[in-house]
Amino acid sequence: MKHLLRLLPFLRPYLRQVTFSLLSLALLTSAQLALPTVIQRVIDVGLARREISYLVQSALVILGLGMLVAGLTYTQRMLNEWIAAHIGYDLRNRLYDHIQSLSFSFHDRAQTGQLISRCIEDVRAVERFTGFGVVDLIKMLFLLAGTVYLLVTQNASLAAIALLPTLPLVWITTNFGRKVSKLFFAVDNAMGELSSRLQENVTGVQVVRAFAREPYEIERFRRANRSVYDARVRVVTQWSRVLPSSHFLVSLGTILILWFGGRMVLQGELTVGQIVAFNAYMLMLATPAQQLTWLVNLAGEATAGAQRAFEVLDRQPKIQSPPAAVRLPTLSGKVEFREVYFRYDADDLAALEDISVTVQPNQLVALIGPTGSGKTSLVNLVPRFYDVTQGAVLVDGVDVRQVELKSLRRQIGVVLQTSLLFSATIRENIAYGRPDASLEEIIAAAKAAQAHEFIQEMPQGYETLVGERGVTLSGGQRQRVAIARALLLDPRILILDDSTSSVDTRTEQLIQQALDNLMQGRTTFVIAHRLSTVRRADLILVMDGGRIVERGTHRELLNSGGLYREIYDLQLRDQERFRSELEALSSNEPTARRLTVRSEGSRGLGG
Repeated sequence: MKHLLRLLPFLRPYLRQVTFSLLSLALLTSAQLALPTVIQRVIDVGLARREISYLVQSALVILGLGMLVAGLTYTQRMLNEWIAAHIGYDLRNRLYDHIQSLSFSFHDRAQTGQLISRCIEDVRAVERFTGFGVVDLIKMLFLLAGTVYLLVTQNASLAAIALLPTLPLVWITTNFGRKVSKLFFAVDNAMGELSSRLQENVTGVQVVRAFAREPYEIERFRRANRSVYDARVRVVTQWSRVLPSSHFLVSLGTILILWFGGRMVLQGELTVGQIVAFNAYMLMLATPAQQLTWLVNLAGEATAGAQRAFEVLDRQPKIQSPPAAVRLPTLSGKVEFREVYFRYDADDLAALEDISVTVQPNQLVALIGPTGSGKTSLVNLVPRFYDVTQGAVLVDGVDVRQVELKSLRRQIGVVLQTSLLFSATIRENIAYGRPDASLEEIIAAAKAAQAHEFIQEMPQGYETLVGERGVTLSGGQRQRVAIARALLLDPRILILDDSTSSVDTRTEQLIQQALDNLMQGRTTFVIAHRLSTVRRADLILVMDGGRIVERGTHRELLNSGGLYREIYDLQLRDQERFRSELEALSSNEPTARRLTVRSEGSRGLGG
């Protein structure tokens, strides 16, 4: 219940509608409570005295009350649905906005399917309860209060006998309510796991098909689906145990009225009209009383949904602008790592240890090293995707933890190793960081990224829709669009995480030529495995085990004979030889023939 009470602030913007809904509900309940009294008067006065005019008047009154009830029911239902829809809308927006603000460390561990389930299924459960459950519960309370008052005023002893079965009914439903919220919490978690399985499988469908793992994935989904089924069966089992009890107790109340009330009529203590009215009031309570378990069931589902929603909303972003944040002016591009230590979680091994380096404005810095050496972790600290565990990262002499996040990240362009495009047009994807950019600016960025030519060949050019995650484009095309997206920002600091790994050699040359011009006047960090990028760097940082083990230019590091020389000999020397031969091929025909013979000879040895 405490989780449902936390939804009350969401009602504040709609207090006028809520107040009007409660008033209409009170009028509706009053009109319904008046009907048995009218029927009592018809029996005791109209029929007993055989007054036709009284019967006609009573019929008109009943018709008027019926029309009033119909009108109020329509008004009240429309209002409640309107309020419920707005609460669901606001809660879903609040959840989505909050998820956007949560730090990378949260998303590293959160399951996408669980987040989708909380934003959709859990909010829908809350919406259903606020639209139907709350109103029906309030209506039942109004009916109960009015019925008890009217019954007691007519005959207190018979009222006590008639209402006696409601005591165990209240106890049963209260006990059921305590159990069902926990059961529905398990259902929601199982549904979130099922959503995760589905999302993961759909996203990785190419890998599943490539390895012929469809039977394995089908079995995984079946197990997750079975968990949802089992959790729901536990809810239904509890509900099926309670529902017959509520029906029996309601029927028992009617039996008690007819037994004891009938004897009172025979003894002259009650009139026939009164006993009929008594029974009508009890029958009026019967439907909501029988629905009580369903309402408690609905409340349990909403409680579980609200709990899961607030579990996300209660998480405070680890990375956010401080209260007195410094708004950065246009950066010159100086970046300093000052005795930086970093670990992703308190229990994890250190990803970075004792990193101290100063990068001057406009420098091109290449990071190279084995997989897991900390290259990506290091550059992720610059836009403050994560906070250092110890030490500091400074831009233009200001600690990034003291600056306004937007003013920092708007001046940093990032191109990731795996480029994600959105289900939108190519123009919208390129302009993602600058929605107000003109088409001329977008085209200029695309030309700089060597993307303009292939975009023009598309059916609608820049208005061509790309599929989910950009799957309708090749890897190289996606990468060039992502580079154009970053370049359109005209960032002062540029981070390229192996951004040319998905393009062919010719395209890489074209992109590199464009980047040569675009890197002028900005500080650039490049995580690369290609010699063409590394050898041109002003500073090369060689990383291993989360530390900078070597630093210098390409020539200096080759001469030092350390880890860089090993990487060069193992990975980069062949690239340099191939590039030299390629250049010779384009300028020397005899060399081209020699390369052809060598290639054929290699195939022969391989065969």
